[in-house]
Amino acid sequence: MKRSDLFAQPSHLNRETVSYLVKGTVSLAAAVGFGLALSDLPGTTFSWGFLLILVFATLAAPRLSLTLPRSRFAISFSDAAVFLTFLIYGGPAAVVVAALESLANCLYLRSRGYVFGRMMILTNVSINALSVSAMYFVWLNVPRAPFITPDPGTTQHLIATLGSLALVQFAVSSLLAATFVWIRGGAGFWETWRKDCFSSSMTQIVGAGLAALLFKVIQYGDGITGVIAFLALLIAYLSYRQSINEVNDAILTAETAERSKAEIERERRREAEKYADELAATLEKEEKANAALRKSETDLQHAALYDSLTNLPNRKHFGDRLRVMIDEYKQDPRKTFFVLFLDLRKFKHINDSLGHVLGDKVLMIAAKRFVRMLNSSDMVARIGGDEFAVLLTGISSVGKAQKVARRLLDNISHPFSLSGNQVSIGVNIGIAPCDTEYESPEEVLRDADIAMHYAKEWNSGVAIFTKELRERFLERIRYENDLRQALTRKELAMSYQPLIDIQDGSLMGFEALLRWHHSEIGNIPPNKFIPIAEESGLIVPITVWILEETTRQLAYWQKIDPAFRNLIVSVNISGKHLSNDDLITDVEQAIERSKIDPACLKLEITESAAMENAEHSIAMLKRLKLLGIQLSIDDFGTGYSSLSYLHRLPFDTLKIDRSFVYSVGEKGENSEILQTIISLAKNLKKKVIAEGIETDSQLSLLQNLGCDYGQGYLLARPQTKENMERLLYERRSWLPEENAAEEHEPQGSPACETLPVF
Repeated sequence: MKRSDLFAQPSHLNRETVSYLVKGTVSLAAAVGFGLALSDLPGTTFSWGFLLILVFATLAAPRLSLTLPRSRFAISFSDAAVFLTFLIYGGPAAVVVAALESLANCLYLRSRGYVFGRMMILTNVSINALSVSAMYFVWLNVPRAPFITPDPGTTQHLIATLGSLALVQFAVSSLLAATFVWIRGGAGFWETWRKDCFSSSMTQIVGAGLAALLFKVIQYGDGITGVIAFLALLIAYLSYRQSINEVNDAILTAETAERSKAEIERERRREAEKYADELAATLEKEEKANAALRKSETDLQHAALYDSLTNLPNRKHFGDRLRVMIDEYKQDPRKTFFVLFLDLRKFKHINDSLGHVLGDKVLMIAAKRFVRMLNSSDMVARIGGDEFAVLLTGISSVGKAQKVARRLLDNISHPFSLSGNQVSIGVNIGIAPCDTEYESPEEVLRDADIAMHYAKEWNSGVAIFTKELRERFLERIRYENDLRQALTRKELAMSYQPLIDIQDGSLMGFEALLRWHHSEIGNIPPNKFIPIAEESGLIVPITVWILEETTRQLAYWQKIDPAFRNLIVSVNISGKHLSNDDLITDVEQAIERSKIDPACLKLEITESAAMENAEHSIAMLKRLKLLGIQLSIDDFGTGYSSLSYLHRLPFDTLKIDRSFVYSVGEKGENSEILQTIISLAKNLKKKVIAEGIETDSQLSLLQNLGCDYGQGYLLARPQTKENMERLLYERRSWLPEENAAEEHEPQGSPACETLPVF
C-alpha cells in the first residue's frame, strides 16, 4: 500500500467523528498512563525539591517562555522541568509533572485571551502526558544501546539518556499533533508534520540541555556554584529575552511597515484600477457619444436629403440630381431627361374625411406605387404635401415620357382598402422636356408644375409643357394678383339679366352676373377670371360683396313701383362658399342691411356643387331655407345627382341648363329631355327656369311644355344697373312678339353669356 493511500484525507462526512474517536483514544491512553504513574510514585518523591520543580513547571515556566522570531513555536522551560524530574525522581514523577505543567500552561494562555476549542485543553494535556509516558515506557522496555554506558554518573550516560528521551517525546507528541491537524481537514499528514511539527523539536532539545545542566549542578556542585550558575542562566535568559523581544519588535516594526507599504501599494493599485475603470468608462462614454454623433450626422444627412414620411428623396435631393442632368445635357444633347410633376387629386378630401393619419398612409402607398413603376436609374421625390416629382432618364422622346406618365396614372388609380375604407386616388401629371434654356432645377419644376395645372384644369390627366402654357399661366398669375385688388380698385361691377315668366311675359326678377373691367386690360370675360377666383379662394369675399351689392340694388328697385315689390334677385353660390359655414352669416347680414324680404333673395347652387358633399349640402341648404330665402338648382342635367338626394334638397326652382335648350331644333326635335326634366320638376312641385333661350321655336316649345320662367338673349340680354333701371321705368313687355327692339348691354358681349355663373 502506498503512503498516500495510508494517509488519505478522511471524507467530510466522517471527519468530525474520526477526530472525536482519536481524541477520546489519546485521552483514555493518557489517563491510563497518568493513573499508573500515580500508583508507581514512591512516597519519598514528595519532597521540597519535587514541590519546587512542580511549582516552577506550573507557575513560572509558562511565563518564562521565549517566542522564537518569525516562528509559531516558543522555547519553554517546562520540558526542562519534566526532564529534570525524570533524572531525579524517575518516570512516574515526570508523567505527573508533564500533565500538570501542560494543564497550567493552557490555563495561563486562556487567561491571556487565547481561545481554545472544545476538548482542546484536554487533548493538549493528554498528548503531553502520553508522550512522557511513552518516553518512560521506552526507557524501561527497550534494551540499552551500546553508546549508553552502564555508569549513570558519567556525562556520556547523561547525554545519551536525555537525548533518547527527547527523541521519543518529540516523535510521539509531533506525530499525535500532526494526526489531529490532518483529521481536521488540513494539508496532507506528512506535509503537516514537516511544516508545523518538526520545528517543535527545538523545545525538547533545549529542555533536555537545561535539564542536564541543572542536574550536573545539583549532583556535583556546591551552593556557591549553584548560585553562580543560576545567576549566569538568569542573565543569559534576560539578555536573550531582551534580544528576542528586540528582534520581535524589529520584525513587528518591519512587518508593520511592510503591511503599511503593502496597504499603500494596494490602495494605489485600487486607485489606479479605479482611475483605469473611470478612464475606461469615460472612453466608453466618449465612444458611445462619438457613435451617437456619427449616427446623428448620418441621420441629419439623411433627413436633409430624404422625406421623413415616404423615405423618398426630398426637393433638395431631387434638385441636386436634376442640376447634374441639366449640366450633362448641355454638354451632350444625347443625355435627355424629362421631369414629371405629379399632384394627387382631391387629397384634401381624403384628409378631411379619413383624417391626417390615414392621409399619411395614402401618401406612403402612392410613393411605393410610383417607385415600383420606375426604373432604378429614374428618381421619384416628394416635393411637398401631396406633390411628387419624377426624373426620367434614358428616354429619347416626349411620346415615351407620356407613356410612362400614363402608366403611372393608371397604376395609381387602382383602389385599395385602408383601415376598412375603400380608397381610390387619382393624379394630375405635367411633363417638362429637357431644354437648353434651363439653367436651374427650379425652372424645370416650374414648367412641369405649369403643365400639371393645365392637366388639372382640363381634367386630361397628363399634359406636356409648352411655352404657350407658360404664357397662359403667367397671365393667370397676373389675373389672380390683380383680382385680389379688384374690389378695392372698384373694377368689379354687376350686370342683371331679367328672369321672365314665359307664360304671361311679366318680370319675375334678375340673375346677378359679375363683370370685371380691368383698368389696363379692359373687360375680362367671366370664363377667364371666375375659375381663377374659385381656385384661389377669392370667390368667397367676392360673393360676400355680390350679396351686399345686389340686395342693396334690389331694395332700391322695389321702391320704383308697387308692381316691383316682389321682384327677386338670384345670386350664384360657389361650392367653396357652400362648404363654408360663414355663408349663413353672410346671407343674414346682406338681408339685414338691405331690409329686403328674405323671399326676394334666391341663391343658385350648381348641381355638381350640391352633389360634391351631398349630406353637408343638404344640411347647409336646410339652414339657409330657415332664413326664408329661395333656393335654385342651377345647370340641372349636367351633374350626377340621384333622385334619392334630389327629393331631399329643399330647393324652390329647377334651372334647366342651356345645353338642353340649345339642342332643340326649329321643329322641336330632341325635346324629350326637356319634357322629362319639366315633368320631374312638376311632380316635385317645383318651378322651372330655362336658360339660354335664343330662338322663337325654343320659347314656343318651352311654353307648350309648361315651363314657368326663362332667360336668354331672345328675352333680354344682361344689362348694367343703369340700363336695367331705365327699362324698369319704361314698364316694357318682355316677350319678343311684343318687343321688337331689344336693348343691348353696352359693355357686354355674347361671350359673357357663355358662362352665366356670375
